[in-house]
Amino acid sequence: MIVLVKIFQIIKLIKTQLMLGFLLLIVQCGVPALQTQIEGHTMGTTYNIKIVSDYKINSIDIKSSVDSILVVLNQQMSTWDPESEISKFNRWGSLDPYKVSGAFFKVVEKGLDLSQKTDGMFDITVYDLLSLWGFGPNPKTGIPKKKQIESVLLYTGYENIICNTDNLIKKDPRMKIDLNSIAKGYGVDVVFDFLKSKGFENIFVEVGGEVRYSGHNRKYKNWSVGLENPPSNAVNEQKPFFGILEVESSAVATSANYRNFVDLDGTILGHTINPKSGFPVQSDIISVTVIAETCMEADGWATALMAMNHNEGARMLEKNKNISAIWLLQEDNGTRYISTNRDQKIVNPIYDIR
Repeated sequence: MIVLVKIFQIIKLIKTQLMLGFLLLIVQCGVPALQTQIEGHTMGTTYNIKIVSDYKINSIDIKSSVDSILVVLNQQMSTWDPESEISKFNRWGSLDPYKVSGAFFKVVEKGLDLSQKTDGMFDITVYDLLSLWGFGPNPKTGIPKKKQIESVLLYTGYENIICNTDNLIKKDPRMKIDLNSIAKGYGVDVVFDFLKSKGFENIFVEVGGEVRYSGHNRKYKNWSVGLENPPSNAVNEQKPFFGILEVESSAVATSANYRNFVDLDGTILGHTINPKSGFPVQSDIISVTVIAETCMEADGWATALMAMNHNEGARMLEKNKNISAIWLLQEDNGTRYISTNRDQKIVNPIYDIR
């Protein structure tokens, strides 16, 4: 009897080893793993999630949880919702402390941290400036007068808001904030952390072009992120991407003016506003893509670097070694080229890297 038990144990061990060997062979031969894809809408845009695993996932339950997370974030940070937390704060015309939710406080606090790191070129207090130039839920019409801009600049500036425990304090009751430049990135981070808490390792989370990922894709390779190439008449500029980014676990965000702009009296203006001058930024930068540890960090830095010229941004990143950036630039003659601050590897670039 004891001999039979030992025989069965040996057979079971052999089967286990054969199965493990078979699974290893599958991976080595490049047979794709299972991938679950979840899509939806949030923050006026779309989201896309990919989860790679060796077993089938209940995508319905995950989508329900993700949608719930994103609905709450939208209720907190959407300036388009008059009953959102940010809209109520913007209507708060007092210098008394205003109690906010933990998530709202965290995003504002990060925004002020980024303002300090970027010498004020990232600024969440630009709500009224954006409105003056035709952006946001309550846009004005026509090009604003210089006096209007100067008037708004009097109460614009990250120094006009204080974070105190779970309260925010306005130094000027007229000051209003806009978190769109980091809210999407924060949303990506929250969803990413939620999936991590469920035990998933190989994940790709994208909200409106901002992404964060870890592990590998279904072919056991690093995830790929396409670097968007805005269309033009030149042959190269008809291609959808000017290169592919393949890096290990990271977060990536891009800021550009060709997606969000207004036509004011025949003048095309991008949505990036210089928070110091109050005017839309006009430069040779087409887009800036930032790689960072979190998507909120990448989102904020991409906005800040878009507000500076290329040389200013490159110098500023010399003091912030944890941030990598890829600029797509265009010369006066229309020639496009790529610049990076960390010799970032770009797969199949269609423009020169300088």
